[in-house]
Amino acid sequence: METVAPYKEIIEIIKVSGGDAAKFCFQCGLCDTVCPWNRVGNFSMRKLIRQATFGLSDIESEDIWRCTTCGRCPQQCPRDVRQIETVVSLRRIATEYGVFPTSVKPLRTVSASLAGEGNPLNEDRGKRAEWAKGLSVKTFTEGMEILYFPGCYPSYDPRLKKVARATVNILTKAGVDFGILGAKENCCGESIRKTGDEELFKRLAKENIRTFIDNGVKKILVSSPHCYHTFRNEYPEFMVNFEVVHSSQYVFELINAGRLELTKECRRKITYHDPCYLGRHNGIYDEPREALKKISGLELYEMSESRVDSLCCGGGGGRIWMETPKGERFSDLRLEQAINVGAEVLVTSCPYCIANFEDSRLTLGLDEKIEIKDVTEMIQEAL
Repeated sequence: METVAPYKEIIEIIKVSGGDAAKFCFQCGLCDTVCPWNRVGNFSMRKLIRQATFGLSDIESEDIWRCTTCGRCPQQCPRDVRQIETVVSLRRIATEYGVFPTSVKPLRTVSASLAGEGNPLNEDRGKRAEWAKGLSVKTFTEGMEILYFPGCYPSYDPRLKKVARATVNILTKAGVDFGILGAKENCCGESIRKTGDEELFKRLAKENIRTFIDNGVKKILVSSPHCYHTFRNEYPEFMVNFEVVHSSQYVFELINAGRLELTKECRRKITYHDPCYLGRHNGIYDEPREALKKISGLELYEMSESRVDSLCCGGGGGRIWMETPKGERFSDLRLEQAINVGAEVLVTSCPYCIANFEDSRLTLGLDEKIEIKDVTEMIQEAL
């Protein structure tokens, strides 16, 4: 039996979240034309917004969980309908009622891990800094130039640890005075917030903020665009402001300032994938490309869907933790696009994107055709 959220409750929560603009939707369907789900499945943002407007949303439906919050539909909407806020509001209702369809049930394990260990991967909090073994990385102390906050996946995932280590090697080579906080850190909370668990997000955020303040943190370097977005745009809701810089920005700054010299030639054909939360949500398009162009021998080819039109990898909005059947993965499409422009390496600057692309590379049998690299890994090759 369908569980339809009460009209008054759904309208009220949408208003509170800033989604009141949903009522101005005049069903033009532009959101559907740009939604990546229309490449792989049957999903209509237009329909979902229409149902939300009248409080008729089925909170047991898979549809409210499909949105990756990639930002394509608000970018195209002529009426300023806040689709992402509306979707998150519906998820908040589902979370409060404990209603999760089968594909979303992994969120329960993720939430428990975040609450208990401060990360979504069910890993030991005490092992959060093990990725740095052998690199002589210092614990951050007040007065250091910058705090490096690698994030959850680069701290624990075997593939993504390579990104954190590459970043440290770059910082060390450039003579940057930096440190990490290791087990004192929590997940930034961005993705769990997008799944509707507002209370857990607030808990994670407040604990991180307290840690940053207690340790005298002023400037934070991050590997994840999701951490960047949250620290820069959402933590100010708690009356704090930290200077935040993404690794792809920072390496470009270091090169331009003469602190980092790239001496090796890398003869590779590459293409760059713009992560949604670095590009569309925060307008960072040039620095990653300009940093890559500093590497001698690299040939950069652009995919047709790049910059503001970049195709989402499928990992945002908490989808990184949900089950996505083969045939519905945006990352499969993106790898095909990269290969079609002649790239030997698909370079990006987001742990979620790398995780999804590596998975697609394996399942599609493309191991010999294309590599997946972070910007920092490419820069490291040229040191």
